[in-house]
Amino acid sequence: MCGIVGYVGSDRRAMDVLLDGLRRLEYRGYDSAGVAIFADDGIAVRRALGKLRILEEMLRDETMPGNVGIGHTRWATHGKPSERNAHPHRAGSVVIVHNGIVENYRTLRAEIEAAGRSVESETDTELIAHLVDMELAGGLDMVEAVRVACARLEGSYALGALSASDPSRIVAAKNGGSPIILGLGEKESFLASDVPAILPYTRQMLFLEDGEFAVLSGEGVEILDAEGESVERAPRPIQWDPVAAEKGGYDRFMQKEIFEQPRAVLDTIGTRVNDSDADVTLDGIEFGNDAARQLQRLFLVACGTAYYSCMVGKYLYEQIAGIPVEVDLASEFRYRGPILDEHCAVVPVSQSGETADTLAALRLGKESGARVIAICNVRDATIARESGDVLYTHAGPEIGVASTKAFTTQVVAHYLLALKLGMARGCVSVDAARGHIRSLMRLPRLLERALQLDAPVRAIAQKYYHATNFLFLGRGIMYPIALEGALKLKEISYIHAEGYAAGEMKHGPIALIDEDMPVVVIANKSPVYDKVLSNLEQVRSRDGQVIAVASEGDTEIADKASDVIYIPDLGDHLTAILAIVPLQLLAYHVAVLKGTDVDQPRNLAKSVTVE
Repeated sequence: MCGIVGYVGSDRRAMDVLLDGLRRLEYRGYDSAGVAIFADDGIAVRRALGKLRILEEMLRDETMPGNVGIGHTRWATHGKPSERNAHPHRAGSVVIVHNGIVENYRTLRAEIEAAGRSVESETDTELIAHLVDMELAGGLDMVEAVRVACARLEGSYALGALSASDPSRIVAAKNGGSPIILGLGEKESFLASDVPAILPYTRQMLFLEDGEFAVLSGEGVEILDAEGESVERAPRPIQWDPVAAEKGGYDRFMQKEIFEQPRAVLDTIGTRVNDSDADVTLDGIEFGNDAARQLQRLFLVACGTAYYSCMVGKYLYEQIAGIPVEVDLASEFRYRGPILDEHCAVVPVSQSGETADTLAALRLGKESGARVIAICNVRDATIARESGDVLYTHAGPEIGVASTKAFTTQVVAHYLLALKLGMARGCVSVDAARGHIRSLMRLPRLLERALQLDAPVRAIAQKYYHATNFLFLGRGIMYPIALEGALKLKEISYIHAEGYAAGEMKHGPIALIDEDMPVVVIANKSPVYDKVLSNLEQVRSRDGQVIAVASEGDTEIADKASDVIYIPDLGDHLTAILAIVPLQLLAYHVAVLKGTDVDQPRNLAKSVTVE
C-alpha cells in the first residue's frame, strides 16, 4: 500500500525523480511522505505529515543536487500518522524506506534498546535501520549488512537502504507480499514499489523475488539470492502507456474509470470468445472433461470490492457450471481451516495482485494441492506470478482508490471462467454457450447506454446527499451488487451505508427506516421481481425514500418509488454488471457534492499489502 521510489544516476537530480515517482503513486493512499538524498555532508532527510504537496512546499527552497536518493509515501501500520513516524528512517549512517510489517519488532526493539541505542519513532522500520547500522559497525559492507539484518526479520518487507559510508549505491530487499521493482536506464537505475512510478524513465524492469536482494548503481542492477550469490535475470519490457494513467479530461480518476468500463470490459472479453464456434479460450487455462467433472468445489477468496465480485461469481459458477462454490474473505480464509485438496480449485481475485491476505490464501491453496486460478489486473504482480493459472482482466491502470472498472472486469472474468467450466463439465450445450457468448458481446454497448444515466443520477444525488444513512437492498445475484453499491458510497462520501439481502430486511434493518432514510432497491425484472416489489412496499409503508434501479420498459415501478433509474436488461446474470453502474455514479456524485477527496478517501489505500 505504501509507495517506494529510488534513484541512482548522474544526469538527473534525485529529488526530481523521487517527487515525480511519489506523485504517480499517490493513488495507493498515504498519510505522510519523505525523501532521503545524498548531499555533500551526508544524507539529507526531509519528511512531512499529510499530502505530498506539503513535502514539495518544504523542499521548494532547497537545491539538493544529489543524484542518489530514496523516497516514500506511508500508510500507518506501526505508529500513528506523524512526521516522527514518517519514512525515511535514520539510524546512525543508515537510512531506510520500508513496506510491510516486521512481526518480531517488539523483540528486536528490546534488543536494540538494550544495546544502548535510542529508538526515535514508533515504527518497525526504524528497527531495520538500526540492525543494518549495527552490522556496519561490526565491519560488514552495506550489502552484507542488509542481508544479515534481513535474516533477523520475521514478517514481510520490501525496502530500500542508503548508507553514508556507501554514497553511490542503493540496496533493496524483498520478502513476503510487498513488491519491489527495479528499473534499468542508461547509466542510471530506479527502484519502485509499483510500475507507474518509474515508467516515464524506463520500460526495462526486473521484479525482485522473495528472499532476494538488489544493488542499484549508476552502472546497473545486480540481483543476489539469500546467500549473496549473483542471480541472472533478463529484464521485462513493460508495454504500458503513461497517458493511460492521466485523467483524460475527466474531473477525477474515479469518474474517468467509471466511464472506461465499456472499453475495459471489451478488453477483458477480447478474443477469448467466439460465438460461431461456441469457443472460450482463456490464456492457456484448460480443463479436460474428466478433470473438470472431478473438480468438486471452488473456493473464491478476495478482499473488499473483489470479494463482492466473488459473491456475484458464486451465482455464475453454480448456475452455469453446476459446481459448488464457497466465497471467503481472504483475511478469514486461513484461520477457519478450510478443507482443501486436489479436487478443489482456489480462485484468488485481486486488482493489484499484491493484496497480502489474498496472497496468503493462494499459498495455502497451493500447499494443500488445490489448483490455483488467479483473476488479476496487474501483469507480473505477485499473485499472478505465484498462481498456476492467471486470467488477466486487462482493465488498465486503476488510480482511484475506490474500485470501479476492476469490479466489472472481475465479474466478466468470473463469467468467462464459469462458461469455460460449464462447457467442460457438460452443463452448457453448444447452443447455450453460443447464447452466453452473444449476450457477453452485447455487454460493452449496453454499458455505454447505462453510462448515459449520469445526468439523472446526478439529479438524484442532489436530492439525497445530505442524508446520514443509506440502505441498499437486492435479492439473488443483485444482493452482492447492493453490498458493492453501499461500499462505494461509504468509501468516498463517508456516509454510513449498509447493503442487505432484501428478504432479510424484516430481520433488523426495517427498524431503521423512516422519512430520512434513502433506500436503494435493485428491482430489475428477474425471477424474484415480485418479492422485491413486496420488500419495496414495506419500505414505502414506513415512509422510506425509495430509489429503485429497474429494467427498461417496467411500467409498474414508477408508482412505487420516489425515484427510478432504468437500466437495460441483459438476462439474469449480466444485468448485474449493468446494475452497478448507476450505484457507482450515485456514490461519485454524492461524494462530489459533499466535497470529499473522491480519488483518495481518508484512511484507505489502493493496495493492502499487509494484514
